[in-house]
Amino acid sequence: MTEDRRQKTEDREQKTEEAKEETITIKISEYEKLKNDLGEKETQLKDYLDTLQRLKAEFENYRKRILKEQSQFLETAAQDLIIKILPVLDNFELALFAAEETKDYQKLIRGIEMVYGEFKEILGKEGLEQIEAKDQVFNPEVHEAAMQVHSEEHNENEVVDVLRNGYLFKGKVLRPAMVKVARK
Repeated sequence: MTEDRRQKTEDREQKTEEAKEETITIKISEYEKLKNDLGEKETQLKDYLDTLQRLKAEFENYRKRILKEQSQFLETAAQDLIIKILPVLDNFELALFAAEETKDYQKLIRGIEMVYGEFKEILGKEGLEQIEAKDQVFNPEVHEAAMQVHSEEHNENEVVDVLRNGYLFKGKVLRPAMVKVARK
């Protein structure tokens, strides 16, 4: 019986050894698979990093190009406006020259009025319009009350006088009109 037991023990040990070898083989194959997967993920990570760095560089170049284009656009817009205003400057020079030569102040006043009208026309074509204020109901969106005055001739909160004209630029308040407002 001891022989039989010994044989069974050896068989069990051999089966245990075979199971250990099989487990080791499985673990080695799993290790190899994980190692391959890790290599693939590292390659994929490098590709993503390269793509991200390229996109970052492209975006930075785009941002710089847009800033340069905006700057050029603003310079061109300012240049266009100055070109439109130059005739007004020329007319002021002519008016001053004529006033020095003739000493006729009525002609000087008419000349300045003409230049003023020309200047307002140019600015109006660019989108500037004066805010109507005198004899209007005070509107805090377009008027700035500098003072209140007692007045029996005007209604409560009516603009009595304009201290500084206000302007809209393309429908938006550029500068509110500074006004005196009636108070009963």
